[in-house]
Amino acid sequence: MEAIQPKDREILRGLAQKQLAYANSPENETILKKWDALAHGRRETPTVRLLFSNFPHEVITPRLQCTGEAARSIEYSLLNTLVGRELFDDDTPISPTFDISWNTWAKPFGAEAHITRAKEANSNGYHIDPVIEDLDAEFDKLKGGSFGVDRESTLERVRLTEDLFGDILPVRMVMGSLSGGLTNGLVALMGMENYYCSMYDYPERVHEAMDMATSLYESYYDFLEKEGLLLPTCGISPVAQESFAFNDELPCENVTRTTQCWGFLESQETTAVSAKTFGEFVFPYQDRLVKRFGLLSYGCCERVDAIWPDYLSKWDKLRKLSVSPFNNEAQVGEYLRGSNVVYYSKPRAEFVTNPGPMDEEALRAYFKGVCEAASGCLFEMAQREVGTIFGDYERGRRYVQIAKECIEEYWKP
Repeated sequence: MEAIQPKDREILRGLAQKQLAYANSPENETILKKWDALAHGRRETPTVRLLFSNFPHEVITPRLQCTGEAARSIEYSLLNTLVGRELFDDDTPISPTFDISWNTWAKPFGAEAHITRAKEANSNGYHIDPVIEDLDAEFDKLKGGSFGVDRESTLERVRLTEDLFGDILPVRMVMGSLSGGLTNGLVALMGMENYYCSMYDYPERVHEAMDMATSLYESYYDFLEKEGLLLPTCGISPVAQESFAFNDELPCENVTRTTQCWGFLESQETTAVSAKTFGEFVFPYQDRLVKRFGLLSYGCCERVDAIWPDYLSKWDKLRKLSVSPFNNEAQVGEYLRGSNVVYYSKPRAEFVTNPGPMDEEALRAYFKGVCEAASGCLFEMAQREVGTIFGDYERGRRYVQIAKECIEEYWKP
């Protein structure tokens, strides 16, 4: 790895000092109390965040100052940690550590997806170019999934960051929630149309593919246990869909089994099929993976209201449920009210992404509905799917402020 130049080292150490200051601030202590309440099932003050994973070109890239490639990678990580608090004053918790994860991977199928990305700068649009047109005739292309770990690259990053600012921010090894994406990988190879038609034309092949992917993940979990790669998933550790692992049920040290860890599942690709079809082609395989988790976070952008009664409600390990605006939010609130499952709200994004001044009156009216739907629930609000705030940090800060004001006025514990 390239050497870090003196000027870059100075920049990185300054950012490390800034993160430490945020971590030790009274504001961070207040935020951690909010997350602790969620972790212990107390309906106190919900958390609010504006997530920027779709517009880092507006909040991270323009602020990079380092010149070396390795230095810029570390600078990116530091800035990424600080954006929510520094720019938006949201409820992102800050750790007094620099967090690194093992570079592991699990690839459920052998074929490589072919994706055509939109040519427009900073666009998130893409098109799947199917590499499998006929699942029955081309089934062998799915074989050859793999998993593994790159220990050396991980340890090299640990050594580098410890040398740079370990005296300020100690390195902490963390692990995100265990992954188990099944339908996403299949659709990436087939496209949605072929996938949906295959459930009708070749149902036995779809089952075979789902079993193949599930077995791969089960072997991957065995690998993580055997190789000693599991880490605690509690506190300020990442859970998929950009949340955190705060809980009072999983161990925070000496983790040796996947059943001591958070897991994450979703199947947004099947949001347009009936609940019965989901139950036939997806749920049995997800259920096998849930048995390997300690706790579960579920969902991305799909509807979960339709599959809650007969399927998702059966998992007593479920602790966080994604509630996108494609759901009947009030219905999901009825399902979760009084339970130990967090209503993880992902509100509609157009109020902040529409050009021109924000329509604050319309935004407040919308947030009122979200807060009323989530009343009586453990409530976490995270504004995802935002493509731009037009580089206007104050716009993002104001959006968060309005969300907090609406929660205080309309959400009832």
